[in-house]
Amino acid sequence: MFRLRTSVLIASLMLAGTYTLPVQAVPVATNAKASAAQKQLAKLAAAFHTARCKFDPLLFATANGDSRYNDQLGLAISPKVRAEQFTLYRALQKQLMSVHRDQLGAQDQLTYDLLAYELNNAMQLESFPEHLLPLNQFDNVPSTLANYAGGTGSQPLDTVKQQQDYLSRLNQLPRWIDQAIANMKEGMRSGVVQPKAITVAMLPQFQNLRAASPETSIYYSPATRFPASFSEADKKRLSAAYLKVVSTGIAPALTRLVNFLQNEYLPASRGSTGWSALPNGTAWYAARIKDSTNLPLAADEVHALGLKEVARIQQQLTALGPKLGYEGPEKQLPQWMREQTRFNIFGSDEQVLDAYRAIYVQVQAKLPTYFSLIPKAKLELHLEPELTRATASDHYTPPAADGSHPGVFWPVVNDPKKYSRVDMVSLFLHEGIPGHHLHAALLKEVDLPDFRKFSTENPNSAAYTEGWALYSETLGRELGMYDDPVAYYGHLNAELLRAARLVVDTGMHARGWSREQAITYLADTLGWPEARARNQIERYMVWPAQALSYKIGSLKILELRARAQQALGDRFSYQKFHEVVIGDGTLPLPILEQRVDRWIATAK
Repeated sequence: MFRLRTSVLIASLMLAGTYTLPVQAVPVATNAKASAAQKQLAKLAAAFHTARCKFDPLLFATANGDSRYNDQLGLAISPKVRAEQFTLYRALQKQLMSVHRDQLGAQDQLTYDLLAYELNNAMQLESFPEHLLPLNQFDNVPSTLANYAGGTGSQPLDTVKQQQDYLSRLNQLPRWIDQAIANMKEGMRSGVVQPKAITVAMLPQFQNLRAASPETSIYYSPATRFPASFSEADKKRLSAAYLKVVSTGIAPALTRLVNFLQNEYLPASRGSTGWSALPNGTAWYAARIKDSTNLPLAADEVHALGLKEVARIQQQLTALGPKLGYEGPEKQLPQWMREQTRFNIFGSDEQVLDAYRAIYVQVQAKLPTYFSLIPKAKLELHLEPELTRATASDHYTPPAADGSHPGVFWPVVNDPKKYSRVDMVSLFLHEGIPGHHLHAALLKEVDLPDFRKFSTENPNSAAYTEGWALYSETLGRELGMYDDPVAYYGHLNAELLRAARLVVDTGMHARGWSREQAITYLADTLGWPEARARNQIERYMVWPAQALSYKIGSLKILELRARAQQALGDRFSYQKFHEVVIGDGTLPLPILEQRVDRWIATAK
């Protein structure tokens, strides 16, 4: 047993929601003490960010727009490396306890609280063997590196140095694959394996990554389109390096992986669906809920909230139906909307992108009325690469802090002639502006410690990042983007999905729902074809509780806004409220609530 220093105890109570900081910041004791505490905190914050990038550079650096670690792949799935990671985190926790929080200024106190939160959150997952599930169809390292081969994503390939960085990662990929296989074999022995349906879903990805020859491999493809500025000597040297790593390293490793998945892992995969079927799965899922939502919510509580929200949104859809020309049974509106080919107005991929660009222009014109903090970085739109188009969801990648690549919204367009305009406005507000891009791009332009600056892809930030993006969808009403009933239907239907996620995620992982039961519920509720519902359900199967973060986070931000509007009346300002919510970067929901309450008290 050990006793927490008072400052650490205060931070813990804040996260638990049982302690409220006074409106005025705690006075700094002396300049000398404050300077020493500040330097100590800055050193710990830098060490924490460096550690995360070292252990998982794809997630904590490259995906967040931090290109300094683009030559590293990391091996966080290795049991040895994983143990080193948690040992280091425990040491950082101990050192943080020696920092006197009351000797820090207001911003440094926030950094202190966020670092304490991040370390505590990471340690809460230590006892659960997540490394034994290193691959799935939705997110895996071989496919991520294959997507980076195009040079248009988070890892650009415009310079010789950037190509060398990518080659370095390719050279590390075979070792990562072999470690993944070793982990999955251990998972087979301990009962921690993917559902059979997931193994079936991910096998084609790895089969498609194999090529008839090294020269036709996607990993070799950068050598077929070097920038014109490269010298002939560099082109020759880099081409030889790509050929060698693909032929002697990656191709044999992919063959080992595919053979293992087909011959050993698929037969050993489980017939169950949810996380609760795994060893200690109920506690594991509860930890995932807390990690994704920042709140100690029970699965049954989340399930009931989901059902309530589904019913509320369905009532709004019923009222909207006549404006769309629909007079049929209430529950068949989504099915009817899906069958309306008049909304499929595109003939090519470029036409889809042009329509999104037009939405971009509309939003940009109205944004300053509601936001005073607007990033300088522009947003680009690129279609999801063909390799992952069949299983991917629409998503966003943040800009690099050094400006080497922009923020990108990646719509998934499998067939432009079947692509509906119904969801486009809501989707852009979520993935683009004012959703992910406004938040992520602003982070790169604010003077913050790196672990705060590069926080958008962190799993335990999802309640804020995805909650903010879903909240941004609701702003379509204020921005005048939902005056069109079709666009407003798209918003409500998208919100209905986020509510239904609360039902199916907890249904599968805590209440014993089968995959088929969850697919049927989602398809019936949203009027989706079975294939689309299956794609989403299989995502929730491998990423438990992440889908809860959207609705939980959005509801919290809407609750805080309503609280501010009621308390401040005519003095309420959207610009000021949004400054509080996004001005300090990514915040856990309990800390966000503390800061909004403090702003309300000050504004009064």
